[in-house]
Amino acid sequence: MRKLSITVFIFIAIISVTFIMTYSSADTGSTSYAEDRALIEDLQARYMFALDFGDLDTYVKTFTEDGILDIIGFKWQGRENIKRELGAMSANMAKEKPATGDEKKLYPSTGRHNITNIVIKINGNKAVGRAYWFHMGNDNPERKATLDSYGYYEDDMEKVNGEWLFSKRIIYNEQMAEWIGSKKNPSW
Repeated sequence: MRKLSITVFIFIAIISVTFIMTYSSADTGSTSYAEDRALIEDLQARYMFALDFGDLDTYVKTFTEDGILDIIGFKWQGRENIKRELGAMSANMAKEKPATGDEKKLYPSTGRHNITNIVIKINGNKAVGRAYWFHMGNDNPERKATLDSYGYYEDDMEKVNGEWLFSKRIIYNEQMAEWIGSKKNPSW
């Protein structure tokens, strides 16, 4: 009888431990800091790819519906406003400098934005972030890569339906006097 009791006790203990382990690892809809940070870094990368490839539809989807894009001197709120204004700026830039002479023989120049020194503070479904950005371009006759612009971002982000989005992005460009940020450390 004692042997049977011990066997039953061990069986119940195994079932209990299995249940507890299964329940504790079940997806409860919450994420860890590491998971949220990875999703935010993915957001930042998708933003950069959309920017560099002129994909305005994907670009505006990195913002909340009422998100704010602030490029010091230019500030737009809402996906539709951001898309309309950036679309108009892109169209004007394309008209500014038509290729002439030897330039017509060159393959189109391109540029790529990069992000580094990312700091993120997450509090539930809200987050703030700071990061350096720089731009490499090859808009020269040799099509040689050059570092042609740099600055930093100040971001407010919000998790909407499980997806991190920018609720506000301020872009500082350290090459343009009117777009330079404060001399104070933007991080914490």
